[in-house]
Amino acid sequence: MFFQLRRLILAFLLMTLSLVVGITGYMIIEGYSVLDAFYMTVVTISTVGYREVKPLTENGKLFTSFYIIYNLIFFAFLVSTVAKYIFEGELNKIYNIIMKGREVSKLRGHIIVCGYGRNGRRAALELKNSRKKFLIIENDDHVLERFPDAAKEYNFFMGDATQDEVLIDAGIKRATTIITTLPSDSENVFITLTARTMNPDIKIISRASDEKVEKKLIRAGANHVVMPDALGGYHMAHIVTKPFIVEFVEMLSGFGESKYLLDEVNYLHVKQEYRDKSLSELDIRKNTGATVFGFKDAKKGIIFNPDPRIKFSHDDILILLGDEHSIREFKRIYTRHLKLPQA
Repeated sequence: MFFQLRRLILAFLLMTLSLVVGITGYMIIEGYSVLDAFYMTVVTISTVGYREVKPLTENGKLFTSFYIIYNLIFFAFLVSTVAKYIFEGELNKIYNIIMKGREVSKLRGHIIVCGYGRNGRRAALELKNSRKKFLIIENDDHVLERFPDAAKEYNFFMGDATQDEVLIDAGIKRATTIITTLPSDSENVFITLTARTMNPDIKIISRASDEKVEKKLIRAGANHVVMPDALGGYHMAHIVTKPFIVEFVEMLSGFGESKYLLDEVNYLHVKQEYRDKSLSELDIRKNTGATVFGFKDAKKGIIFNPDPRIKFSHDDILILLGDEHSIREFKRIYTRHLKLPQA
């Protein structure tokens, strides 16, 4: 908020300073009372041309001359500033920031994305498609101008994510996850360390440029570290060495002609009658067309291609593979009114 109002605040501070200087100057140089000095100051600033309280001395005339010149310059600055806020939509921007600030204060269990660069934009799109609650911290005002559609659709919180007060205002203590996508590795390390200190239970996903930074981020408290440049190189090499695997992965990512989805379902989200049953008893493939691709066991961890005899128990998670229709069918039949992901 201060960032948006800084010019207007500066203008009113200069106006206050001008009044103080004028009143003090006339009291010291001309010996006026506070009321007379205030009157002369207002008359001089406004240039209305009323008579003086009493004839000015030479020092008084010199002071008044320089005081008028200063106020002419200041008045031009004040007019341009007020005109900018009225005619260029600055007041409307401030109003929108206030309203979004109220929305942010109501968020609980949300995700914070730091930075709306290339990686931040992709993360925001995926979170939107998954219908997650999230907001974006961005320090560059021009981002909203370059991406007007995103400015309307997403919750942007303008500020520097490396500042403690910005993270606090963005609800870091109420958030479940923070994703740092800033191009500066040092800033990502700093945000990771700060977020872990403010919210020990938060999940932190951070971007890194090389392996040395990855180790620092892990030590700072990051749960997951992603190196986009390295992943890009691996992907390009796999197009040559393992083209069909890449094609399959692209299908899962929504880039191929045919779209398949990977989804996860927690034990607590499943209807009571389907809990504590074996995968063969659930018979998910027959009923929905979706396949149990993996199984997250509370003790053994992730199990790929799980045995049909394995039981779906408390704290377990099903990892499903299927097209949009089969995933929707699974959620319709087996889950308790969950929101469905968009394709």
